[in-house]
Amino acid sequence: MGKFFEQTLREAIDVSASTSPTPGGGSVSALVACFGVAMTAMVSGLTLGKEKYKDVQPEARDILEASKAFLARLQELVEADIVEFDNFMAAYRLPRGTDAEKQAREKAIQTALKGATDTPMEIAGVCLEILRLTDRLSTIGIKMAISDAGVAALVAEAALEGVLLSVEINTPLIHDREYVLRIIREKEQMSAEAKTLREAILAVVRDRIGAGN
Repeated sequence: MGKFFEQTLREAIDVSASTSPTPGGGSVSALVACFGVAMTAMVSGLTLGKEKYKDVQPEARDILEASKAFLARLQELVEADIVEFDNFMAAYRLPRGTDAEKQAREKAIQTALKGATDTPMEIAGVCLEILRLTDRLSTIGIKMAISDAGVAALVAEAALEGVLLSVEINTPLIHDREYVLRIIREKEQMSAEAKTLREAILAVVRDRIGAGN
């Protein structure tokens, strides 16, 4: 794991609040998503071993294992997002005194912009998978902690929308229009599905809270 996750929570918050360009919005959104999927893992873990929920033990176990895998991947993507932004800044600082240098710099910037877009898109994709996973959990998870499945949904959607802002700020600068149109289309699809899933999860969670089952 990279340097960011070697810091204490206080140190991570402090560096995020500093004037350092990294971690930025994409990395912070991925970190927020870690807390979201942690709630999914917790609720599924609490469901395991409970006699009342014996019929859903295999699914709860699958959800727990998937949650752990997503958590590990998000931690990798936090570090990757930091690296991609550093790559962009390095490209931006390249010399541009001659025509050849200008061309090389612009090519490097375009490459870095795509890298700084692809990683947030992958983070958003993981957030969407977390929402799909939490949707499954909302109907079977232990009732005493089911509100935390709702928290997972709210946090995962917020993280998804946050990281997509990192995509939005990059796409106007990218010259490859076919690439940009594909990214915009995928971004809109993810955002729409995330909203639908969050609403569905919260409806189930609130119904179960009120029903006492």
